[in-house]
Amino acid sequence: MQTEKHFEAFLERNLPSTLRGELQTPQQNRRLHCRFSWGRFRKFVRKMFPILNWLFSYQFREWILRDLHAGLNVGMFQIPQGLLGIWLTRLPLPMVNCFLSTFCCSMLYVILGTSHHISVGSFSILNLVVKNILKSFNFNQTLSFNGSVDNFSDPTLTKGYMEALTLTASVTFLTGIIQLLLGCCCLGFVTKYLPKTLVDAYLTAAALHVIVSQFIFIFGVMFDYHKGPRDIFCDIFHYFRALPKANATSTLLFSLSLLVLWISKCISITYKRSPIAFPMELLLIITGTIISNRIHVYAESSSAVVSKVPQRLLPPTMPDLPNLSKIIMPAFSLAIVSCFLLVFIGERYASLHNYRISSSQELIAVGLCNICSSFFKSFAISCAISGTVIQEKTGGRTQLAAMIGATIMLVIALKLGYFFQMIPNGVLAAIVVFNMLPFLQKFLDIPTLWRQDKYHLVIWLGTFAAVLRLGFDVGLVIALALAFFIISIRSHRMKMLELGQIPNMNIYRSLSVYRAATEIEGVKIFQCCSSISFANMNNFKNYLLRKMDMKAVPLDQSEMRAFISDSSSDTSLESRDFKCSCVCDQPLPPPRVPYTAKLVKRSHAGSASSSSSVSLVRWSKNGDRGDRHNSKTLLVGTADAQLPSLGTNTGVTTEKKEDEGKGANLSAGSAIDNSSVQLGQEEQSVRLPRPVHTIILDFSMVQFVDLQGSDLLKEICHMFHDAGITVFIAGCHPSVIAVLEKNDFFVRGVTKGMFFLTLHDAVLAALEKHQKPDGLQLRSREVADKLQAEHQKEIDLLLEKTREFSSTRNSDTRFLPEEPSDASCSAQNEAAPSSLRQFDSPSFQSDFEDPGWEKRWK
Repeated sequence: MQTEKHFEAFLERNLPSTLRGELQTPQQNRRLHCRFSWGRFRKFVRKMFPILNWLFSYQFREWILRDLHAGLNVGMFQIPQGLLGIWLTRLPLPMVNCFLSTFCCSMLYVILGTSHHISVGSFSILNLVVKNILKSFNFNQTLSFNGSVDNFSDPTLTKGYMEALTLTASVTFLTGIIQLLLGCCCLGFVTKYLPKTLVDAYLTAAALHVIVSQFIFIFGVMFDYHKGPRDIFCDIFHYFRALPKANATSTLLFSLSLLVLWISKCISITYKRSPIAFPMELLLIITGTIISNRIHVYAESSSAVVSKVPQRLLPPTMPDLPNLSKIIMPAFSLAIVSCFLLVFIGERYASLHNYRISSSQELIAVGLCNICSSFFKSFAISCAISGTVIQEKTGGRTQLAAMIGATIMLVIALKLGYFFQMIPNGVLAAIVVFNMLPFLQKFLDIPTLWRQDKYHLVIWLGTFAAVLRLGFDVGLVIALALAFFIISIRSHRMKMLELGQIPNMNIYRSLSVYRAATEIEGVKIFQCCSSISFANMNNFKNYLLRKMDMKAVPLDQSEMRAFISDSSSDTSLESRDFKCSCVCDQPLPPPRVPYTAKLVKRSHAGSASSSSSVSLVRWSKNGDRGDRHNSKTLLVGTADAQLPSLGTNTGVTTEKKEDEGKGANLSAGSAIDNSSVQLGQEEQSVRLPRPVHTIILDFSMVQFVDLQGSDLLKEICHMFHDAGITVFIAGCHPSVIAVLEKNDFFVRGVTKGMFFLTLHDAVLAALEKHQKPDGLQLRSREVADKLQAEHQKEIDLLLEKTREFSSTRNSDTRFLPEEPSDASCSAQNEAAPSSLRQFDSPSFQSDFEDPGWEKRWK
């Protein structure tokens, strides 16, 4: 039996366990050395430029065709997607600036980004947020497009046009600066504390927002978006009201394109034993472009807006510095939403393809992309969800696909961009909606979350509802608050188990789970499965009192005075009722009282304030099985007794005072056992077992104990000791003991003799102190004989069934031996043990003792 006190003394522990509960090594005086290491330099360069990680390990023969195929699809899709962004926001941005911004940002992310599948670009929802910011600065007339191209020659209109673009560039620039600062401060670690359910719910709500934003292209109607708690629901309501005015051609093209995309899922392409999606998006874009340029289609296209915008390249200018203070909150909202959306999509595909991304590096990459985009007076850059889905499902393996796609997009857009202006918006909307459908499949995970973990289900539903109703920014804040709140609740939720011993073993398991676990007489074992802090310490105390069927009653004034007089060193001064002292003297510290309540039986709580030195209270124990229902009587000692050391001597011999106390307890217990107790409605005399004399707390799963938790633990030890019950703590981690030392836990009777290295050591110490060894051996033998008898009965029953089975099937001779037919068979039976004797062997008998053996045998 090893306690912490004897173990530390034996190993001569000389390192102070202080300073946040960690063992500190002696510090060495070191001089500052400046050395250059090529290994560290290469590691730093690869961390700052993640392109080197996959570029030097690129498998050319296996990946080049995949990246070329994915780059072609992404590049062709980015051309009409950029035109749709201009059409959706009605922002007069030249097409040249839009495509140059996308190209430069894509190249920057290829060099600095850590994800292998993300395609960066403008995000429609973020563009609508920028549009609402412009509306707050009264740029509605500039964005209305009621005039023709000649209106831009008006000096007033041209001035407003440039001011709108300058404000857009300022918002994008400030968004990039905020993201760059967050990445340099390594604040991307926040995403590591977000559960996967939050990410899935956020992306599902984002997919619904994207689908609703495509209704304007599906139905061919245009109206201003609402901004408020119910913006998405108001938009859906207005869209359905506008169905009679919808463009039938756009709706028909959308339906046919969506049907073709759905059928294309049945076509599978396999390259190098890996499936690749059929490039139906590429075929739709090419086919729609050719048809729309040959035949006049009565459907909305981006040419209605792009043709009115001047096509000259606008030179980069400085941001609008005077208005930066006015747009800092919208820019901060854009920065948070943009980076979290990028990280969420990156983590999704990183987990699918078995690699990792760096959240802080992603913040730096997207921040520099937005700063670069502001020089072209373009929108805020984030993850283009549709382009990312196309790049991944068409076989892209590295960012080389994004590089190829950006190059193809720039070349075709500058040379043949006017051809893509005629493609119907319904076809592009079908591609976007089809690529959003995989995110909506997360609705199917709700029944699984209900069965597995309801806390994660709450996070999922709360995040989805908040993002859907309140938008990306406010919904993200609420989702983060909800996730951290639930995580804190689960980490501080008190979970306690009552343990019992597996007979003839040093293994202890829960009494409510394992049928073979038996409770040790006079010993209660409780396992704490969480840390003890100010949030759950009251639950910890109430659980112990409820299991012991006791209640804490405040001490009266006389008992408190007795504690104060005992804790004071100068008893002559404390005995006086009146004391006069000089004000200039430093006041004495208040006396430390170990506890302010005593434990009594719940049914006797009303008559707890008695002046007798000994009181008998009834202690009842309610188990889960019928053989554990019993009633006991607890001996509560004097309230004003002295507080000796609560530890135990683990040596072979015990002190004389402990033996005398043991004898007194035995005599009291025998007197109690001869009394009669009332069980139910009848009164009968029974022999009660001994009351609980030791409580053992298994702290093997406790990670930390804060200051208030240590004070409560010390109070519990004192209160139970005053009630005649010893408290032992087993399996406590050294870091937890160090924290207890720092919090002055080991004072006034609480010593390290109460702390044992293992739970079995604590049980042996409790039984050695309060029970005779002969009684232990007798009880263990009785339990073993009882279990042996039960198992033997089961074996006999199985043997009887086996004999009946063998009588019908004589070919099976595995269990029952056949009658010897000749002398050779008799000799063979004498030489080798018969199959019937094998039942008596320990190895075969252990199979019968296994509870699941009978089921497997049948």
